[in-house]
Amino acid sequence: MFVVESYGLAVVMCVITMLCWGSWANTQKLASKEWRFQLYYWDYAIGVILLALVLAFTLGSLGGGGRSFIEDVRQATASSLLLAFLGGVVFNFANILLVAAIDIAGMAVAFPIGIGLALVIGVVTNYIATPVGDPVFLFVGVAAIAGAIVLNAIAYRRLPSQGQKTTTKGIAISIAAGIPMGLFYYLVAASMSEKHAVLEGGKLGPYSAVVLFSLGLFVSNFLWNSIVMAKPFTGEPVPFGDYFKKGNMRLHSIGILGGVIWSIGMSFSILASAEAGFAISYGLGQGATMVAALWGVFIWREFKAALPSTERMGWKQRLRVLLLEGTGRLLTLMFVCYAAGLALIIYSRIA
Repeated sequence: MFVVESYGLAVVMCVITMLCWGSWANTQKLASKEWRFQLYYWDYAIGVILLALVLAFTLGSLGGGGRSFIEDVRQATASSLLLAFLGGVVFNFANILLVAAIDIAGMAVAFPIGIGLALVIGVVTNYIATPVGDPVFLFVGVAAIAGAIVLNAIAYRRLPSQGQKTTTKGIAISIAAGIPMGLFYYLVAASMSEKHAVLEGGKLGPYSAVVLFSLGLFVSNFLWNSIVMAKPFTGEPVPFGDYFKKGNMRLHSIGILGGVIWSIGMSFSILASAEAGFAISYGLGQGATMVAALWGVFIWREFKAALPSTERMGWKQRLRVLLLEGTGRLLTLMFVCYAAGLALIIYSRIA
């Protein structure tokens, strides 16, 4: 199977993970214009497991490194299989909450608060389990990202179009998503061999771990998503029949694409973990928060109502107002804190 054998390549793959994890939710934004997020999420779950299986039977089964996918699954202990599967169950619970938060509050809020909190929890738990990297630089980076979470929450509360009840609900669901989101990666990591080129007996290799994780996500969707369809956070219950009545090829394709994009990120993160370490690999991947916030602020314009009108201003004055005044200043500080935190996390491995 294909394995990563250099820290430089591992960082590149983590950056790709960051882009994938920060961009997949754009497909939800596109689909939610025509149907409820619960219906979109069924296709998303299908996309996740499809990509995992494709990689397992190609990169995970070819070449001389490690074990092939089928061989790896056969030799794994029940506890390793269960841990990876449980990681998918926990992630799916958290991700459905995150998708609900995006539906209510937008990407520029749900990601910095929910995924930012998950990053803090995930880096700490994975570092305790596998201490790779300089702890000073690593945890100062985590602290910078925690500061960015606070700045984003403050900026969100300045939106005049949001009622207090909606504001509180969006932040609360984001926080509820972040806590289990920070734990799923630890479960998957516990099922795996730390080194990929020479795998430990009874432990899973990277491709098998991702497939078992994806299977846990897909199977648990019949529980978690069914609950959210029957008892949604906002609006009326969503009938199962709407998936077939209201769906079309384009909508289904958008959802599957979202799952494929996220699954690429997960696979690359797990592959990079052998050289980067689980804490750094997860932490860099969750830099997706900054990517998602950029989409939300500049493409979907989710903070437009909290920013002053700049239509009659020159570009220099417009840039100064958007970046250095009021809510714009808070958002700028948020991005600076995230960028600084990510840089410190990367440097912690080579310090």
